[in-house]
Amino acid sequence: QVQLVESGGGLVQAGGSLRLSCAASGIIFTINTMGWYRQAPGKRRELVASITSGGSTNYADSVKGRFTISRDSAKNMVALLMNSLEPEDTAVYYCNAHHPSGYYNYWGQGTQVTVSS
Repeated sequence: QVQLVESGGGLVQAGGSLRLSCAASGIIFTINTMGWYRQAPGKRRELVASITSGGSTNYADSVKGRFTISRDSAKNMVALLMNSLEPEDTAVYYCNAHHPSGYYNYWGQGTQVTVSS
């Protein structure tokens, strides 16, 4: 069974940092694209950052310069280092693994990130 398990969420003060990690299991091939999405109450789920198997990254404008995504393709793991956190970053963060052509699209259960002011 394919599973994505996130870890590292929590409660931090504004200006603090958190590192989210996601481990995929049950997949024998290298995942094309891994990334992080987030959804805050009353808002649409949005892409935070993604990274391809080749190392190409994409970031939401709101997190550029603050967040860094990385992956270990051999292990199908992805991490998100979040620095200078702001209350606006408060959301449930979801790990995602997908192929742009729709061959697969997997989601983790999410991890809560709360940033207090």
